[in-house]
Amino acid sequence: MGILDDKKLLITGVLTDASLAYSVARLAQEQGAEIILTGAGRGMRLTQRTAKKLPVVPEVLEFDVTSAEQASALQNELTESWGRIDGALHAIGFAPEACLGEDFMTPTWEDVSVAMEISAYSLKTVAEVVRPLMTDGGSIVGLDFDARFAWPAYNWMGVAKAALESTSRYLAKSLGAEGIRVNMVAAGPIRTMAAKSIPGFAAFEEVWGERSPLGWDIHDPDPVARACVALLSDWFPSTTGEMIHVDGGFHAIGA
Repeated sequence: MGILDDKKLLITGVLTDASLAYSVARLAQEQGAEIILTGAGRGMRLTQRTAKKLPVVPEVLEFDVTSAEQASALQNELTESWGRIDGALHAIGFAPEACLGEDFMTPTWEDVSVAMEISAYSLKTVAEVVRPLMTDGGSIVGLDFDARFAWPAYNWMGVAKAALESTSRYLAKSLGAEGIRVNMVAAGPIRTMAAKSIPGFAAFEEVWGERSPLGWDIHDPDPVARACVALLSDWFPSTTGEMIHVDGGFHAIGA
């Protein structure tokens, strides 16, 4: 028996098998969940190809978080396929190239607004999709990178992550009466495709393992996946609005 037996989960953000969301999807299946993946735009084919590497090949539905029409269509398809949802993983983030690097002042609102909509507001969009289907409560989990600090090269994506964290708390407040929990998992740096797109990402890699009390392996997504699966299960029934650090303890150590 697994801790997700009979659970039906919506998993966003699977692009390749190096995606953190892929590790969550794989472990969720191993723990008994039935899952549906989402993909968008030019990445849809990649998601479909990667889905075939999972223990059980799941359905992949189209979901561009900037499209109200696709959000509505996804909700309809989930209603027809399952009728209910027990949990959802938000693993969606994007910022234009101008928003990353060391020049904080150059990006325009046009650039920043894209990062904010896709990386932060989309959590509310995911919640809107699954809320009517969480008829017996449920769990929404978002992947995060601790936005309490100004990190090298992260710039406006860091601002978007701060907005994501705040959004999760307000959603927890708004949806708690319906038994819906909303939590963040603040992961340490993992060598994913998204990480490779961040200029200066190596600066994180060099110090994280040295300063983390438990050490840190940038090639091992399993600790993050385990935390997400635990939060998607019934093992955290009274935890919401929380940000759980899975970073080897790095967050607890001063400069």
